[in-house]
Amino acid sequence: MATTPLHRVPSAQQESVTPVRIFNALNAYKQTQALKAAIQLDLFTAIGEGNDTAEKLALRLQASARGCRILCDYLTVDHFLNKSGDRYSLTPESAMFLDRNSPAYLGSTAHFLTHPTITPRFDAIAECVKNGGSVNSDHLEPDSPVWSEFARSMAPMIRMPAMAVADVVLSQHPNPRRVLDIAAGHGLFGITLAQRVPKLEVVAVDWPSVLQVATENADGAGIRDRYRTLPGSAFEVAFGNSYDVVLITNLMHHFDAQSNENLLQKAHNALVPGGLVAVLEFVPNEDRVSPPEPAQFALTMLTVTPGGDAYTFPELKQMFQNAGLQHITLHELPLPMFRMVTARSA
Repeated sequence: MATTPLHRVPSAQQESVTPVRIFNALNAYKQTQALKAAIQLDLFTAIGEGNDTAEKLALRLQASARGCRILCDYLTVDHFLNKSGDRYSLTPESAMFLDRNSPAYLGSTAHFLTHPTITPRFDAIAECVKNGGSVNSDHLEPDSPVWSEFARSMAPMIRMPAMAVADVVLSQHPNPRRVLDIAAGHGLFGITLAQRVPKLEVVAVDWPSVLQVATENADGAGIRDRYRTLPGSAFEVAFGNSYDVVLITNLMHHFDAQSNENLLQKAHNALVPGGLVAVLEFVPNEDRVSPPEPAQFALTMLTVTPGGDAYTFPELKQMFQNAGLQHITLHELPLPMFRMVTARSA
């Protein structure tokens, strides 16, 4: 006789077993879209300005009071807002990261994280599992507008990681003169180092449209005269040599192990003797299910890349060793998502 899942649950636990987690997961797309809508409407900023009822929000946002009330109630249940009577207020998290008047505003990240070229890929997870990688082939094309949009949208989220990376790099190499920033994107990792080290020269590698964004950020940071760009693929363009530090931030997860070893070998060749390679990555523990953020990131790589992954430290260490790098060290950061790996050239 076939057994049901309930029959396999100890009788003492059956009363506490519910399908709530299943229903919540299947409905999670509503949470994404509700938060995205609130950011698009600038609802959090409006509440921060004192528009604390549905009627006031309707006037401020040029929307319906009914719509404002329903969305705000939903966001209250989701702990993005507080409610007392008919008045809404921001939670500390929303006040810091979702009010446009906050210097830590992260609302622009919604544009990339919910981009229409990305989210539909997660409709094909079953096919990706069968295929062992993405069933789409256009995501990594150099002329994809996704990359420049990523650079513009995600820069606010990277400011804290960029400072953490600079702290680790300068603890390992206190006075670098030349830094190669591979797949620079918004450029903030190299720019932050240049702001901390007078006369430091940064050479940024990325696609031409992305480097335009990085150059704008370098100009805004006041280090444009020490910021040089090298357009092209990190796997193909000639880096040159005599770099004290090579930064590889949030790139290796896009590629298979052999491709990463090739890239690390190029980085090794570009360094002065004893130079530093600094890698920022989503690095799960060896159990691959903790911490939650880097562990779950592997699914993103399954859906959007042919062979990328969230690599464990032993896997990354092997890649570094195969590229001839030495003194390979894992660094914990004061951030839930990222870890760093550093290594020295021979």
